[in-house]
Amino acid sequence: MPSNDKRSSAPKARTVLITGCSDGGLGAALAIALHQAGLHVYATARNPSKLSQVQALGIDTFTLDVLSPNSIAAAVAKLSHLDILINNAGALYSMPISDMSIPQAKELFDLNVWSYLAVTQAFLPLLLQSKGIVVNHTSSAGIQAIAFQSAYNASKAAMIMFSDCMRLELAPFGIRVVDLKSSSAASKNFDKQSETSGAKLPKGSLYEIAGEAVEKTMRGDRFPIEVTAEQWANQVAQDLLKKTLPPANIWRGTKSWVAWLSSLRPFGLPDLVLKKLVGLDEVERAIGEAAKS
Repeated sequence: MPSNDKRSSAPKARTVLITGCSDGGLGAALAIALHQAGLHVYATARNPSKLSQVQALGIDTFTLDVLSPNSIAAAVAKLSHLDILINNAGALYSMPISDMSIPQAKELFDLNVWSYLAVTQAFLPLLLQSKGIVVNHTSSAGIQAIAFQSAYNASKAAMIMFSDCMRLELAPFGIRVVDLKSSSAASKNFDKQSETSGAKLPKGSLYEIAGEAVEKTMRGDRFPIEVTAEQWANQVAQDLLKKTLPPANIWRGTKSWVAWLSSLRPFGLPDLVLKKLVGLDEVERAIGEAAKS
C-alpha cells in the first residue's frame, strides 16, 4: 500500500533551494545555472512578483521571506527532499560609523546573519536525510576592512565565522558546509541600497567636507565589476557540482584571487591602499586644506 507521507520518496534529480532569487540578482543567475546543469531548483524570494526571470525557464518558485518564521515553516512544508540549501538572500548598507543608523544596522544583521541560521535550522531535518550541503553566501568583504561599509562587512565576517563553526558541527552527520565568498559581480545590491537608504550622507556628517568622494564609495562606483552575474553563477555551479565534494571555501567574482591572497595573514592589504581604494585620501586632503584656510 503506497504511503501518503510526502517525505517517503525522493526525486531522482538532486534538489536545491536558493533564497533571494529576485530578478537580476546573483540568486536568480545561480538558480538558472544549476537548473541548466540538471538540478531540480526551487527559487524563492520574499516578493513572488520578482521571480519572473526564473519562472520563464520553468524553474519551480515559491514565496520565502527569510525574516518570517511562518514563511520559513511554510517553505519547509512544501518539500519532501533537499540536497543543497543555498542561503543567498542579503542586503548592503553603506554609511560611515559616525552616521550609522544602529536600528538599520541591526536589520542588516537580521538578514545577513540570523536569517541564514534560522533557514538552516528549519531545513536541517531534510539535509540530515540526504547528507546534503549548506552553502552560505558571504563575501570577500568579510575578511577585509572597507571604510563606509563596516556594518555590511561585519555582518559577512560574522557569517563567515558561523559557517566555519557550522562546518565543524555538522560534519559528523555527513553534511558539507560551503562558504561562498564572492567579490564584486554584476548584481543589484547597490541599486537596492539606493532605493532604500539612498546611499547619501546625512546633513551635518563629518564627511560632508568631501561628501562626493565618500558617496562615490557608498554607491559602489569605486569598485570595478569585471564579472557578470552569469559568469559568476556558472563558475559557482561548477564548483558546487564537482565530482568530489565541493571545497569548504569558494572564491568567485571580480579579482577573487586578490581577495583570497589578502586573506592569507599577515599579508592583508595595507592601510594606504585601503584609504585610496575608498577615497579616504581625498577626505584627508580636504580636512588638511580646510585647516589651512
